[in-house]
Order: sequence, then structure tokens, then C-alpha cells
Amino acid sequence: KAARQIREFHQREVEQSWFTTRPDGTILGVKVTPLAAAGIYVPGGRAQYPSTVLMNAIPAKVAGVKRVVMVTPPQKDGLISPYTLAAAKLGGVDEIYMVGGAQAVAALAYGTETIPRVDKITGPGNAFVAAAKQIVSGDVGIDMVAGPSEVCVLADATAKPMVVAADLMAQAEHDPLAACYLVTCDEQFAREVEAGIDILVAQSPRAEITRASLDNEGTIVVAADMAAAVEAVNTVAPEHLELHCKDAMGLLGGIRNAGAIFVGAWSSEPLGDYVAGPNHTLPTGGTAMFSNPLSVEEFVKRSSVICYTPEGLLSDAPATQRLAEAEGLWAHALSAALRRRVLEQGEDAVSAESLAAADLTKVAWPGDAVATVAKGVDLASAGATGEEA
Repeated sequence: KAARQIREFHQREVEQSWFTTRPDGTILGVKVTPLAAAGIYVPGGRAQYPSTVLMNAIPAKVAGVKRVVMVTPPQKDGLISPYTLAAAKLGGVDEIYMVGGAQAVAALAYGTETIPRVDKITGPGNAFVAAAKQIVSGDVGIDMVAGPSEVCVLADATAKPMVVAADLMAQAEHDPLAACYLVTCDEQFAREVEAGIDILVAQSPRAEITRASLDNEGTIVVAADMAAAVEAVNTVAPEHLELHCKDAMGLLGGIRNAGAIFVGAWSSEPLGDYVAGPNHTLPTGGTAMFSNPLSVEEFVKRSSVICYTPEGLLSDAPATQRLAEAEGLWAHALSAALRRRVLEQGEDAVSAESLAAADLTKVAWPGDAVATVAKGVDLASAGATGEEA
């Protein structure tokens, strides 16, 4: 079910190539091309993360990537978790290599005798994996440099304190460095959540990790009003945000910065981790202010397509020449000017003999760039559009 819903969601992200034709016949557009090969890093060793396999492999395959390569470290028994292998089968992984750590990232980026290089590396890992991804990012694409997991719960008194306590713990149990935020306008509610955490942590199989996270990275913000609470959330820019409020959908419009937003009392964050469909590979460390969740877009390239007709060239070349003159780029202007010369004077006008005898500065640069720019500024100031500018 998880694989199906993740695939269905990401299929809605698929972008098609598109083209448009101007009245003069010039064709402009974007050609969308899948990456040839993508590498996904899946943490292993002491834990197993089949959900990470699905969240990285499925959007790559939906994008059309031919070769999806998975690297993951072995468990204590020297094998890969059968859950991880099953997820790889469901996700469409083409190659699996039992290797982890920074060296696995290096192998994907540069290739080895047994592991051919890939075009992009995605997936989370420890600090060494994150650092390795950052180092190789100039030579290969990466999704993001992910830090410890984060959750922020924006709750009012209509929320159930024990449920909110469990939601905070769902991130805290990941890592002692996981960050957990509770933002509320009700101080008494905050105290009830704290008491709930104490009750639940006592029975947690991962109590030591959970308590360390909450003690060191847990934060409670009691805001003056809901507007201030929303602003606090936007300042944090959390990886995961739960709107556990009476008017949760009404608050959604005010949220500017969050990797994934879980709206309403029934939207448990772990549902998004596993089965909802949207990707759980999300920006952390405040980067949700300018970054996006992993998506099909990460596994494709876009190439601009420009195909001029003679009529289009004659229409756009003068403006090109003037801009090139303003920037002092003579050959830029000449490239367009010589094509105009062919159309206006015939092919002999660009012969070696003809051009050797011509004043090519005048051919390339119209000499009226300053006046044309001034005219364009005047037109813009008047609220008009100067096409030649």
C-alpha cells in the first residue's frame, strides 16, 4: 500500500516537455530529460529503513531514470535487511551494493571497478555521509545535506496533550540530536504535554534516545496569540509541522516555511513518514525557508529549446545587438548581425572577402545603444513597454 500511494502521489509531479510557437514561427520551449543514473543512500547497520528506499527509488523511477542504484551498509550478520531488499524490489531498484558511509558516497560520485558512477545521489545518512555528499556536490548532483530530524507541533487547547506528547516523541526517538518544538498559546496545555511525555517515555523501548533528544533539543514556545505562534513556526522553518488546532486549515495559508505540513488532529506525522504519499525526504536545519521536499523534479533535467525562423531572427537581432553593445561584447553582436546580413543582403555578404573589406564594428554594433536604452527607460517610467528596449 505504501509503495502504491507514494507512486500515485509522485506521478502527479511528472513534468512534460513543452513548446510554444510565436507568430513569426520561432519555437521556444523546455525539453525534460530523465537522469541516466541515480544513486540512493539507505542507512543500515543497526537499523533498517525500507521506507527510505521507497521514498527515494519510486520518484526516480516515476521520473524515468533507467538505472537506480542503492547502497546500504550491512547489518551485524553481514547481510542486508530483508525488509530493505523487499522495498528495493517494490521501488524498482536496479542495482544494490552492500557498502555504506562516506566511501559509498564517493563510489557513487566517481565510480569504482565494481560500482559505475551516477548522476545524482539522494538519501539521508549520518554526519559523515552528509559531509561526503556536500564535498562531492560539485562533481555530482545531490538532493540536500540533511541534518537531524525535526518536528514542530502548533497546538491549541483543543488538542489532546498525550497525543501531542506522542507526536513529539515520534521524532525524538530517531536521534539524540532530533529537534522537537511545541508552540502554543496555552501555558497550562504546555505543562500537560510535558507531564504526558514523562508518562510515555517511561514505557518507550527507545527511552534513552528519546529523553536525550527532548532534554537537549526540545523547546516549548508559549506565544502571546496565534499570530505570534504562526510567526514562531515560520522562524523555525521545521522539517515537519503539525497544525494540531481547531482551525488548522485556516492557519495553513499563514505557513510560509515548513518541509511537510500535517493539517488537523488526525494527520499524524508518521503517516507521512510511511504511507501518505508525499515524500518524507525533507529539508532540515531551517532550510525549509528556501528548499523543497524530494520529488520527481530532482531526477530530471530541463533544457531550454530555442529555434528561430528568419523572420524571428530579423525581429530580435537588433535588440540583441544593442544589448551586446551595451555590455561591450562585440562577437555576441556580430553573431546576430551576420545572420541579418545574409537575410538582408544575400549569402555573398558574409563571404571572407566581403567581411574583410567591411567595418565589422559598424556591422555588429548599431551605435545607438545609449539612445535606445534611454528611450526604454522613458517608456518604462511612463508605464509603457518598449519592445526594442
